[in-house]
Amino acid sequence: MFSVISPFFVKYITPHVFIHSFDAFSENVNGHENKENTLNEKVCPNSWPVLEAMIRDRCGVDAVHYLSFQRHLITLMLLICVASVTIILPVNLSGNLLGNDPYSFGRTTIGNLQKDNNLLWLHTVFAVLYLALTVGLLRHHTSQMKGMQRETARNTLFISSVPRRATVDNIRTHFMEAYPTCRVTDVRLCYDVTKLVYMDKERKRAEKNLLYYQKVLQRQGRHVVINPRRCSYLCCCCGSCQCCQEVSDAIEYYSTQEAALLEEVQRLKQRTPERPLGMAFVTLQTESMATYILKDFNALQCRSGADGVGGAFKCGCCREPQPSSVSGNLHVRSWRISYAPNPNNIYWQNLSVKGVRWWLRFIVLNSALFTLLFFLTTPSIIITNMDKFNVTKPIYYLNSPVISQFFPTLLLWSFSALLPTVVYYSTLGEAHWTRSGENISMMYKLYIFLLFMVLILPSLGLTSLAVLLRRLFDNQSDTKLRFECVFLPDQGAFFVNYVIAAGLVGSGMELLRLPGLLLYTIRMAMARSAAERKYVKQNQAYQFEYGAMYGWTLCVFTVIMAYSITCPVIVPFGLLYLLLKHIVDKHNLYFTYLPSRLDRQVHLGAVNQALAAPIICLLWLFFFSVLRMGLMAETSLFTLVVLCATIFICIGYNCFGHFKYLSPHNYKVSLICAQLHVMGFVIFSIISHGAGNLDYKISTDDTEPDEPET
Repeated sequence: MFSVISPFFVKYITPHVFIHSFDAFSENVNGHENKENTLNEKVCPNSWPVLEAMIRDRCGVDAVHYLSFQRHLITLMLLICVASVTIILPVNLSGNLLGNDPYSFGRTTIGNLQKDNNLLWLHTVFAVLYLALTVGLLRHHTSQMKGMQRETARNTLFISSVPRRATVDNIRTHFMEAYPTCRVTDVRLCYDVTKLVYMDKERKRAEKNLLYYQKVLQRQGRHVVINPRRCSYLCCCCGSCQCCQEVSDAIEYYSTQEAALLEEVQRLKQRTPERPLGMAFVTLQTESMATYILKDFNALQCRSGADGVGGAFKCGCCREPQPSSVSGNLHVRSWRISYAPNPNNIYWQNLSVKGVRWWLRFIVLNSALFTLLFFLTTPSIIITNMDKFNVTKPIYYLNSPVISQFFPTLLLWSFSALLPTVVYYSTLGEAHWTRSGENISMMYKLYIFLLFMVLILPSLGLTSLAVLLRRLFDNQSDTKLRFECVFLPDQGAFFVNYVIAAGLVGSGMELLRLPGLLLYTIRMAMARSAAERKYVKQNQAYQFEYGAMYGWTLCVFTVIMAYSITCPVIVPFGLLYLLLKHIVDKHNLYFTYLPSRLDRQVHLGAVNQALAAPIICLLWLFFFSVLRMGLMAETSLFTLVVLCATIFICIGYNCFGHFKYLSPHNYKVSLICAQLHVMGFVIFSIISHGAGNLDYKISTDDTEPDEPET
């Protein structure tokens, strides 16, 4: 309801405040304003629903991909809802294994059917049908995403493992000689600017604060006095304490601060050329030229026979980029080349963290995270410790079945929203070079962690991953792992309540954005003056965390799909969750978050993870068939064959997808560009041989050529 009335609230109550604040955010990110986009921004908030073109203009193409993915999941869930409610649910109700009580939830589950009932084949067929529907709809989403035109041409290459002594002229010379038909328009070397970026940001803040108080002096004709201590204006001592008496003139304070920061920035700028990172950005004239060079570096070339007259015999695949007179000094064979990401996608301050240092940080952080989650995997441990202090006992004495059933699921949702924060900050500490890599890592880790915490371990009645491994491999333990817990009559009700809590409570909490409000409150409390508080208000928005949102949504989607056959009542509430999630995310993307520029691999990774949901559904159905009828039953064997074939295809597709960059067919180069390159290289080789030797340096004057390089 809030997302529906918000446009009218913006229209009739605070239109100018909202528009000007968002324009300030856009100007801060992009550095300039587009008049046409500004006109659309003034019109779009008053229109509902927000169209896809409006979303793309304001939020970027990543928001379009994200919302399109959600719409495809909603379409899939609608089809599954119709099939599960109209076919699977009546079939489950036709059994009598769990009695005839109309108020019994177990009658709606697959456990209500006898093991010799032929209607169990219907569940297996529909599980395969759900898998086919998922693959088809996600394939349609992927084709739409790949068919969408990019916002910018990919004519810039990012090169790493460049020698630190390399210069711009050497790199330009290499590309001119090795690729005569490819015109290089710009070459930029990378330097360690971690501290410089931070100090320059602080200098700009001091400059804005100084400008604020200079305007106050011009308008009001008075000097403002501030207390430079943190949280000083929150002090309630009425000026009697010593900290409240430490005041200074605002203009003098920020002038001194800006001068000191400016001097430090100038000093760091002078030292920047002394700290190269061994990276470079090379911009070509066209995208086809960049693709041709990328193919030459990354694609494997198959050769056989002797390499020239008297050359060594070579066979198999090798990677030999085109040589030049400076390729030996530049160690071209060690270069790693890829398309350069969007400048807004790069963490420039993290480029200095590389090699052994980056891997050491990655291993330490993830080892600590795994150790923590190994013993604290599910909220059941926290809830058990809460019971020791009688925190949940008042709920028990209420003697209300609604509260007693809903409260555990509410706690599960609350802690499942709290514990992934550890995963989020551990990903931030890994110092990824791009926001895309950070979001992909966050999505994978968060999805796996939530899958164990919300679905797998609670289904088995376990509290942590340590308990699972102890029961699997401890032969001396009397406790055995009972897979029958997955199909208990009341087990499905627990997850139905979880999906309801995630849809109703979770969507409302995302609208409130309490973590952002808490962070905003802390920043406002830490501000020293009114100018700093104004700066906090103007810079309170941040980019949408696609990786975290993908991981969270796919976790709930996997829970719904896993129990869509065994407990079909969960599907309508899953559809409700996806609808509310789509509306809330659409509202937040348009009205709250800043636009982002991510790689397409983030959205393709979410598609690959969504395919795990119907596979887990087949796995759950296979467990049920084995426990009820044995491994050699027809339904068990059929489900096992389909499950193994699906897993094999998915693993093969993902594994070969990681090596796709090695295939020459992955790089589409225009025929004209390829022919021009071959002709240019032949002419260049003839001229070079005419000069004497390919290893000679081509002289630019009438003097004799230099001696061959050794």
